[in-house]
Order: sequence, then C-alpha cells, then structure tokens
Amino acid sequence: MAYWLMKSEPYVYSWAQLVKDKSNNWDGVRNHTAKRNLMSMQLGDLAFFYHSNEGMEIVGVMRISKLAHPDPSDKTGKFVQVGVVPVAPFPTPVTLKAIKAEPRLADMALVKLSRLSVQPVTSAQWKLICQMGGYKA
Repeated sequence: MAYWLMKSEPYVYSWAQLVKDKSNNWDGVRNHTAKRNLMSMQLGDLAFFYHSNEGMEIVGVMRISKLAHPDPSDKTGKFVQVGVVPVAPFPTPVTLKAIKAEPRLADMALVKLSRLSVQPVTSAQWKLICQMGGYKA
C-alpha cells in the first residue's frame, strides 16, 4: 500500500463536505507531477486530507476508491481524477507548523515541495504523522 497527501482549500472542498458526500472524485488537478501521482495510486491506498491556505493542517484520512480516470472538468483531456472516500478524521489536526518543527519530517514533500497538491508520503512519515494526530492507523 502507498500513502499520499492531497490538498484542498476548505472553502473549495473541505473534509466536512467529503464526510457529508461519503465519496467523491478528486478533480481539478492541473499539475503534471500531481497528475503522475494520481496515476500511480492503487485501490485501497490511503491519503491524508490536507486543508491548504486556510488552516494548513492534516484533518483526516481518505482511501482511494477509484483509479485514475479522465477528469471531465479538464477541457484539454490531459488530466485525471481519482475516487476517494473518507476513512476517519484526525482526533487532533496536524498543522504545517508542527510538521516543519519535526526534524524527522524535514524531507517530506509537504515541506520541500509545498505547492504540490498531490504528493507521496513515506511509510515512516505516515506513521509519525498519525501518531502526532492521535490517529490509530
């Protein structure tokens, strides 16, 4: 299983909305590196839901429920989306500030490639962040 971090501005699409919807497609990605990450996802992979711009924190865990397929919001036909379902909220959201303060997360894509909207997370990073947020993986 692989791990990911996926960003959304809460005023565009929030964790609360995903929980209410019960499932959705992660669409609107227009970066080729993020697109390659979406295309690498497998069914059952887990992803952190990260509120960007407002909050700047990991707030929940999602599961990939549908493999990469064309994003109908992309008129060029170049970009893809994946299906996601909520798994659980983080008992304590993990802020970007807390992540940057943790030396063991210094190489995390969230720290090094802060603008990338869909990024890989290593198993060690996943376990540590889950521990920081009080989430029992």
